[in-house]
Amino acid sequence: MKRKFQHIAYLLMVAAVITSCGEKKQTSEFPDWAWADFQRPEGINPIVSPDTTTVFYCPMRQDSVAWESSDTFNPAATTKDGKIVVLYRAEDNSAQGIGKRTSRVGYAESKDGIEMKRMASPVLFPAEDNFKDQDWPGGCEDPRMAMTEDGLYVMLYTAWNRKKARLAVATSRDLKNWTKHGLAFDKAYNGRFNNLFCKSGSILTKLKGNQLVIDKVDGKYLMYWGEYAVYAATSDNLIDWYPVLDEKNELMKIIQPRKGHFDSLLTECGPPAVRTKHGIVLMYNGKNSGKTGDANYPGNAYCAGQLLLDGNDPYKVLDRLDKPFFAPEASFEKSGQYKDGTVFIEGLVYHKRKLYLYYGCADSRVAVAVCDDVKKLKIK
Repeated sequence: MKRKFQHIAYLLMVAAVITSCGEKKQTSEFPDWAWADFQRPEGINPIVSPDTTTVFYCPMRQDSVAWESSDTFNPAATTKDGKIVVLYRAEDNSAQGIGKRTSRVGYAESKDGIEMKRMASPVLFPAEDNFKDQDWPGGCEDPRMAMTEDGLYVMLYTAWNRKKARLAVATSRDLKNWTKHGLAFDKAYNGRFNNLFCKSGSILTKLKGNQLVIDKVDGKYLMYWGEYAVYAATSDNLIDWYPVLDEKNELMKIIQPRKGHFDSLLTECGPPAVRTKHGIVLMYNGKNSGKTGDANYPGNAYCAGQLLLDGNDPYKVLDRLDKPFFAPEASFEKSGQYKDGTVFIEGLVYHKRKLYLYYGCADSRVAVAVCDDVKKLKIK
């Protein structure tokens, strides 16, 4: 009986928190097109933390491993059957240091976007398949995810073999059983970009009904991607992607890091881009330089920025925030593997007339922030 009352009290607290999130209005320092009022639900985060009790038989090691015992972070998110599904990066305890353990993708679902029910085994991982040379031993990292109108889920993730990180594609109908398709740029320009260090793919989406679904520009699917700059790529089938080239036949740079700003070292794409009534909004992760960056933020800290692009010309920048709309504040965002401070945004969901932003905290935990400013999603 005591446990039942505790659960009821928890649900009442969650309802109160979600109702109150977003009451704080945007400040005048942010333009009307930007989402600037994501609020952390008080007393809730982190929502996914490492678990030393879940064990998975690794087909590569041919042994049981505690696959999410060290760190859980950098989540993708979407909706299915009225629930929010979060797919998060999980690291085992096979080594010490960033990038030295094996990453797999775990599954969690939630009716309210906050209280998570997790699967005991990962849903995407290195295996004895045609792609093991791409993702073993480093693993499958940092997923982003979007869905088509007919319910096909497309995941873009980093395949890490400890030699080169490369953007890869997987698809699913149920979010639990995934089909790997290999490197995103494998067929582009006769294999020109096969060995390109590349990661962080954000597919363009729009609001249709009560879900964010994959959108097109001029009959093609569009993806923004990149870490040291924001680039773009197009596709006819969501599996084979062709990077957009400039007049010199080189990768077209849409934005780059800026001296004196929070994104002075990196501009790494975040969750799926969203078409709004103002244009296309791309959220990204900016890394700050301790020498040439913004002195208001620690050196090497990851903060979240936003970019507005033309809805008809998706490579044309209309505006860009000079300050982050989301920055490390909580203790769990500044402790763990990455103590300089990290809010690494990768998952964005429209659910029950609110936006849920899922992010990694210091390469160690998963958290959520909520916004009720959804009028921008309505396209005339």
